[in-house]
Amino acid sequence: MIRSYRELGGHKLTGNLRNDVASFLLKHQCPQTAEHVLKVGKEARRIAVLYGADPTAAEYAGYLHDISAVFPNHVRIQVSREIGLDVLPEEEQFPMIIHQKISAYMAENMFKITEQEILNAVGCHTTLRAKASLLDKVLFVADKIEWDQKGTPPYLKEITEQLQISLDHASFEYIQDLWKRRESLKVVHPWLRDAYDELRDSLNYNHSNLK
Repeated sequence: MIRSYRELGGHKLTGNLRNDVASFLLKHQCPQTAEHVLKVGKEARRIAVLYGADPTAAEYAGYLHDISAVFPNHVRIQVSREIGLDVLPEEEQFPMIIHQKISAYMAENMFKITEQEILNAVGCHTTLRAKASLLDKVLFVADKIEWDQKGTPPYLKEITEQLQISLDHASFEYIQDLWKRRESLKVVHPWLRDAYDELRDSLNYNHSNLK
């Protein structure tokens, strides 16, 4: 079990990001995550083509978004502080969420990604955020469609239908489902709250219908 970022050591890069990420995750006993990120990369490319985002950047973001799965939940706050990330109270309470920030850090420092739009998308793929970029939304939706659980996502039909309208509609479909269940969630991340407010207002949803 990896307890510290320093324990990862180096990882040989071949120039083929798909293979490099898969081999890294397999090396650290994360075969299900390896399968998941490859599917998300493929789906992100598909959505990027539909909506005019950079398909290669989207695919790369998909491959990289969960590379921090090598760290179990109970060490993620410790790892975050070790590498100098800001930790929000909600993340400390529910460490799973901070994996998006750790993955962005690893993408830059281990996998040598320099494109800021890829790093930004990886860094908010779980919660989204206000003023999200096109690539942010592409990865956010792709990750929800190709989720990492068994079976079919319960929201798949709805999010797929909304994706035919726009990326904003698809993003909001998922976020509003969480929002309606917010009292049962362990935490509501402030980035998710900001994304909810912004999308709700931009799509002109009636506030009274979303309580």
